[in-house]
Amino acid sequence: MIESILIEGLIYGIMVLGVFITFRILDFADLTVDGSFPIGASIMGIFLLKGVNPFLALLVAFLGGLICGLITALIHTKLKIPGLLAGILTMTMVYSISLRIMSNRANISYLKVPTLFSKIQAMSASFLSPDLSILFFSILVVAVILVLLNNFFTTDFGLCMGALGSNPQMIISQGMNPEIIKAVGIALSNGLVAFSGALASMYQGFADVGSGSGIAIAGLASLMIGEFIIRSNKISALTFRVILGSILYRALMYLARKYGYLIHMNPNDLKLITGLLIILSMVISKTKFRKKPSVHKAEASHA
Repeated sequence: MIESILIEGLIYGIMVLGVFITFRILDFADLTVDGSFPIGASIMGIFLLKGVNPFLALLVAFLGGLICGLITALIHTKLKIPGLLAGILTMTMVYSISLRIMSNRANISYLKVPTLFSKIQAMSASFLSPDLSILFFSILVVAVILVLLNNFFTTDFGLCMGALGSNPQMIISQGMNPEIIKAVGIALSNGLVAFSGALASMYQGFADVGSGSGIAIAGLASLMIGEFIIRSNKISALTFRVILGSILYRALMYLARKYGYLIHMNPNDLKLITGLLIILSMVISKTKFRKKPSVHKAEASHA
């Protein structure tokens, strides 16, 4: 049970990192993730059926997500369509593309298809349980991604991306093109989401064109849970709490599925729980913000 929660939390945590980049760093409400997640799964599914190396499939899935994010960015910046609508348009179009990739099948099963996870389990069968072998691999993958992201956001370009979300005028005054920075950020975000979708499909044992339904909401819930646990402005802490929030969110969903019957709940209520969780998090966050005295008020009362 604990191993499954950790594995799911780590795999979906990569998706939440993508949501973190758009919603928190760029301040861009992007719903493309609901389409880029299944595009990663569909690419992985068709590649595995054709016997392609899973690592190459992961790379192509990441590139597929990059393209999805780039399409959203171009619709938003070049056609001047609002960001939210641009994401919805891309998400809608990508649904058909995912079906095309999977040869017009809504679902591909890996029951008789060797995957990266099944190979790892076979290699470590003599000294590790199946779940532990996947858990250690997931920890390694997430650790590498965190190191790469943390280093990226300490570069000049990464710092400009962070500044773009809070002060776009400063970026323009520095002579940089905010459209390019935003496009790179949105593309990177959806690349991570598609990468997560590819890993999730292998762990679940199938690729489904509808697997992206509600992914953006789940990502937001995980993001907010992490923000309650760790308060910091350091990029390493910000990215780490994203993964921690994802694990806690998966744990909460597991508890809801397992013990929800005590309050007459069933698995169909999970999205309702997620929505209420986000609303509660936002209300608590705003309440805490209002209770903090501003610097001007503190100085006035001191005077």
